[in-house]
Amino acid sequence: MNLASAIEIKPNPDIPTLTPGDTVRVSARVVEGDKERIQVFQGVVIKIRNRGIGSSFTVRRVTYGVGVERTFPLYSPRVEKAEIVRRGKTRRAKLYYLRGRSAKTSRLKERRLSEREQQLERDEARRLKEQQELEREQAQARKLEQEQASAAEQDQATAAASDQEPVVEQEAETAPVLEQEPVTEQEPDETPKLEQEPKDEKD
Repeated sequence: MNLASAIEIKPNPDIPTLTPGDTVRVSARVVEGDKERIQVFQGVVIKIRNRGIGSSFTVRRVTYGVGVERTFPLYSPRVEKAEIVRRGKTRRAKLYYLRGRSAKTSRLKERRLSEREQQLERDEARRLKEQQELEREQAQARKLEQEQASAAEQDQATAAASDQEPVVEQEAETAPVLEQEPVTEQEPDETPKLEQEPKDEKD
């Protein structure tokens, strides 16, 4: 069994249908250390490789007399978007002959699309965007359902644990209160005081 056939391919709605000879402006994400930025590469599509999930397209440009080619995976999340600047009119699928030409002689004639072709391209781009939005909404709904299910499972687990372990109310230890005897008022002594006898005066 081929593993690539089991993987679902999701086309990028920001990448239109490309053909060899098109001048495109590709925005790709580049990681430099801890930072990530978008790098723009503009050139002519000289090759398109259709291999399922391994599909790619090669873009060539000439900078200061030096030809530079770069291959972009068609289904990679690193490719942010691709914009068609100009359509080229060619009769070949692989434009390798442009490597031996200068920048001026490698220019291709422009291929103008009819109104029907332009409308078909717009409809295809709109369909891909709607499909992407629908998939995003479905993913959010699935995530919300999973969160609700996990919360319900946690509630059930806590309820089961509370049923298994009865809560024993601990009586607060209170020190016994000693009954105090009522304080009685002391009555004054009613015993009569002995009167002292007067001393006899000496004659």
